[in-house]
Amino acid sequence: MYRKMYEIRCFELEVDRLFKANMIWGTCHLSVGEEATAVGAIAALEKDDMITSTHRGHGHCIAKGGKLPQMFAELLGKETGYCRGRGGSMHIADIETGNLGANGIVGGGIPIATGAALASKMKKDGKVTLCFFGDGANNQGVFHESLNIASLWKLPVVYVCENNQYGMSVAFKKSTAAENVADRAAAYNMPGEIVDGNDVEAVYFAVKKAVDRARRGEGPSLIEAKTYRWLGHSKSDANVYRTKEEIEEWKKRCPIKRYRAKLVEEGVATEEELEKIEKEVEREIQEAIEYAKNSPEPSVEDIADGVYA
Repeated sequence: MYRKMYEIRCFELEVDRLFKANMIWGTCHLSVGEEATAVGAIAALEKDDMITSTHRGHGHCIAKGGKLPQMFAELLGKETGYCRGRGGSMHIADIETGNLGANGIVGGGIPIATGAALASKMKKDGKVTLCFFGDGANNQGVFHESLNIASLWKLPVVYVCENNQYGMSVAFKKSTAAENVADRAAAYNMPGEIVDGNDVEAVYFAVKKAVDRARRGEGPSLIEAKTYRWLGHSKSDANVYRTKEEIEEWKKRCPIKRYRAKLVEEGVATEEELEKIEKEVEREIQEAIEYAKNSPEPSVEDIADGVYA
């Protein structure tokens, strides 16, 4: 879990650098500071289980086993990318690992996850679907419709809200009447749990309990992981609606530094072992970037591939 969190952090910081160097087109939404939620939640799944992601989905893809070279290639718009360079930052999908895709639509993955869970129930394949969404999505109609039908039909789905305190530039407290997203679970007769989204083990245990419940046929759960994004909503966000003091306060709760200290303190890993992991990850990231840079551009002749049947 430490390795995966460090991988996500390094990936996102490199994406930030590449974007500033005009090597990534469109926009992108980075999850620096939120690594524990993606890693802890996905660690609670079996390999064949599925996820749906969000516009801030790089961490989900990496945590579910996504390959760094293909991810960088996708962001750089190359033919070797996961979606052959057509999807970009907000639309990476990796069906092989059970990642049904990121989504540029706020809350867009919620009904998809619910549908995937319905398919699993009908096929009796024993799979659980994990649905990531942000706090901004909890006020969308599809959130309420999906939770209602999932509870009625006892679908094997776990809804995980990554509450990073802001939907675009609006504070959660200014947009949502309920004090917590998890409070809304009661309306749909399912368990709702609040967890420290910067504690990877706390996230793991909360999601594992919900996944086991879903797999037993007892229906969905709603988990709210309270976390924080260090950077702006997207690359076009001037980030003027938050104070520097607030950002610095959350940085003190960095999920990676916290877990690193815990692993050393409890004797699970030594400083040397963790440094070795960090160096390996940093090397793999640079190799993946080189792969992406050297990959071919999509052919103009293939421009309609995947657009028309």
